[in-house]
Amino acid sequence: MGHYGPGHVARLALIEELQQQGMTLAAIERYLRQLPPDLGPHDLAIHRAVVASWAPDAPETVSRRELERRAGRPLTPGDMERLAAMDVVRQEDEDTFRVDAGLFRLGLRLLDVPLSQEAILAARKVLVEHSRAAARELAQLFRGEVAERDARDAQSLSAHMHPLVVQALLSTFQRSLREELSEWLNGS
Repeated sequence: MGHYGPGHVARLALIEELQQQGMTLAAIERYLRQLPPDLGPHDLAIHRAVVASWAPDAPETVSRRELERRAGRPLTPGDMERLAAMDVVRQEDEDTFRVDAGLFRLGLRLLDVPLSQEAILAARKVLVEHSRAAARELAQLFRGEVAERDARDAQSLSAHMHPLVVQALLSTFQRSLREELSEWLNGS
């Protein structure tokens, strides 16, 4: 019998997500070795969320009861309105909802954040615009690198670069956000 703490559980959840995305155990081992050894459960959960976003889930159609079961709580009309505004849930008919499973957990967490719906939607717009711009520039950079390679080499490079770029983007963003918040909170 083993005893696992939150860090172990978060690491196992990340491994499971990487497997679901089609990574081999050898590739997962390489990926995990690149992560800082002191990552806590929260940071591992962020990595898992990023990995899950590589291949967005297809929207699902569920009942209100199933939606609340997945949420782990009753959803008020205000909750449903906010989730709809974030494009997480769309009502199909009286008791049927179309759910973006990839965004559902994030949407639920945002329900508890003391920000206005307008601020959340503005933040979403900023993130989408800047991440698209970064993706476009990185794709152009990599296109130049693979221009003289054959298609198999290009696919291999893409498969190796994708998790590395996502990890680099996440780490850079976390550091930048931490610095900005520190400056704001310290009155600089």
